[in-house]
Amino acid sequence: MPTEAAATPPPARPAVIALCERDPTVVMLAGLICVAILFFGSFAPARFLSAETLRSMAFQMPELGILALAMMIPLMSGGLNLAIIATANLSALVMAAILTRLIAPGTSPVADGSAVALALAAGFTTAFVIGFITGAIVAFLRVHPILVTLGTMTAVKGLAVYATNGGVIGGFPSVILFLGNGSMLGIPASMILFLLCTILVGVMMNHTPFGVSVRMIGSNEKATRYSGVPTGWILVWVYVVSSLLCWVAAVVMMARFNSARAGYAESYLLITILAAVLGGIDPNGGFGKVLGLTLSLVLLQIISTGFNLLGFSPHLTEAIWGATMILAIAIGVIREQLTSRLWFRRTRDSESARSVGVVPEETGIRERI
Repeated sequence: MPTEAAATPPPARPAVIALCERDPTVVMLAGLICVAILFFGSFAPARFLSAETLRSMAFQMPELGILALAMMIPLMSGGLNLAIIATANLSALVMAAILTRLIAPGTSPVADGSAVALALAAGFTTAFVIGFITGAIVAFLRVHPILVTLGTMTAVKGLAVYATNGGVIGGFPSVILFLGNGSMLGIPASMILFLLCTILVGVMMNHTPFGVSVRMIGSNEKATRYSGVPTGWILVWVYVVSSLLCWVAAVVMMARFNSARAGYAESYLLITILAAVLGGIDPNGGFGKVLGLTLSLVLLQIISTGFNLLGFSPHLTEAIWGATMILAIAIGVIREQLTSRLWFRRTRDSESARSVGVVPEETGIRERI
């Protein structure tokens, strides 16, 4: 009676190859960051590689980063939130109005603290209401998120302009200004706030039932609903959480500028979508990681700072951002096609080998899930 040969374990693959298979977007973005650092460092090493430049980038990135997180969550549900900038500006105006009316030069620290707490609560409530209304319309009236958030954006911005006549409200207490311009242990307070938001969103999207449900809805909403998940209320909370992140971004923006206005940061809207897609967030929903989004923000900030130091126009920087996203998408598509071809070829060879009684050797090519 023939005996079967003992199965030998497949050879261990290098850690780099395993990482490329598990997180190809992260590896690609890390490579692009290294290329960008080497490129700009070779042209302006004394300025680009200085501690002052690093500190400047750390001050500039948080507000865009928090807004990108606010865009990421609806994208992963298969939707979109075009009202993030309008929500942030209206929340900032509400907080600014309360702060400037309740805090005078001679008020006590206790009164200042109470006014700051009231202003933050009012801004929080404003963002919550906007997100709840938006989410309810998307979830229960079944209107497409683009149309709903476009209407929300227009209505909220119109309300903000009407209430302020398009003007600026400024002059905030030092505790607010510290969040946008202060530092703790050499790290900008706004960067610490961004990192906290990043960690919270990462944990929420990867390790909570809410995050799993959002991914399932983005992959197949109908199947998720039939499996017993309350998709309607999950979608409501998707837009509520997105709006609350806009409130955090509003605090950072008003702290940095020492003012609030209905038209601030309007150019950030498309950049947040660019950062999310560049970071591997599937615009059709279901897939994406916070780490990829964070790396894409770092890459965009390096490109912006580098071209600024070289004296290029900001408009050229935006063009380079778009070209970078197209390049990243092209690399991802080519990688997927090559992986699929190799996987199908390996499957065909395995079936042929089994038909003649030969056990094929494991190569480690896996289908992306």
